[in-house]
Amino acid sequence: MQKKLTWVLAHEPYDLFIKAAKNFQNEVSSETNGRYEIDVISLSEYNERSGSILTNHASDREKVVKLVNDGNIDMATVYVNTLGQINNQMYALSMPFLFDNHDHAERVLDGKIGLDLLAGMSKVSQVKGLAFTYSGGYRIIPSKNAIENLKDFYNLKIRCGKSPVAQDTFKTVGSTPVSMLIDDFAKAFDNNEVDAGETTYPRFYALGHNKSANVINHTEHSLFLTSIVTNTKLWSSMDEKTQKVFANAALSAAKIERQESLKDIEKVQAQAKEDGIETVVMKNAEKEKFVKTTQPLYNKYNSVFGNGLLDSIKSA
Repeated sequence: MQKKLTWVLAHEPYDLFIKAAKNFQNEVSSETNGRYEIDVISLSEYNERSGSILTNHASDREKVVKLVNDGNIDMATVYVNTLGQINNQMYALSMPFLFDNHDHAERVLDGKIGLDLLAGMSKVSQVKGLAFTYSGGYRIIPSKNAIENLKDFYNLKIRCGKSPVAQDTFKTVGSTPVSMLIDDFAKAFDNNEVDAGETTYPRFYALGHNKSANVINHTEHSLFLTSIVTNTKLWSSMDEKTQKVFANAALSAAKIERQESLKDIEKVQAQAKEDGIETVVMKNAEKEKFVKTTQPLYNKYNSVFGNGLLDSIKSA
């Protein structure tokens, strides 16, 4: 008997992930001889089917996680920082200058450290993490003025998410972090509530940040991550062979999505150049100052995350 599962892509931009999700869909169907059909839908499609009025705002993303937790949604793709509210070790992945490069990130996310972080959620909830995805990769900071030197951060009002790590990162460089939804960044920019803010390349045009920003500050100070999750009871209902199929398909989808994210970065950079929006990269000396200034956060958060997690990630 065929079992149909619904996978809700609970984030924007939706199109960035659809290729990877379809790959997951096909791999699972093939490897289970059609026993499992994965129905990949957007949040708006889920609303139409269920009569819900969920949005991409943070409070509703938390509701999506709860729907997975309660078994009302079979699978979802959600922000890792949202999952940090279940297991605060997830916030560790947003630490400033944690990863040396994408290869380093892949070793961590797809290796034992990443698997342990995903498994950690199941110990305190009914949410089972399957794999880490990018949905944008490294963070950037669109602003009205270039951030070329560390001192340019001073007194800037910078939009960031709810993660305590993000807020502390900007405090260390003399900025004032303004915690708000990424969906509200463009409006806050226009109203002069913030001078700059964290986002990612795929969201720069998708969420209208290009309409207010004169500059893309290519800081790459941390990774923006999402995760494919499912319900633990659903997972436990599968035999070991099927679980392996789902785990492998999730990893394949994650790798595809990361590559799609990197391709999208190149497209956005090219479009921004065409539109007269400057991309600014700090010179090495100033970048090193940025790195050095944020390093004390590792002393603070070592005890928060425990188990030598940060040291393990840095040395992976």
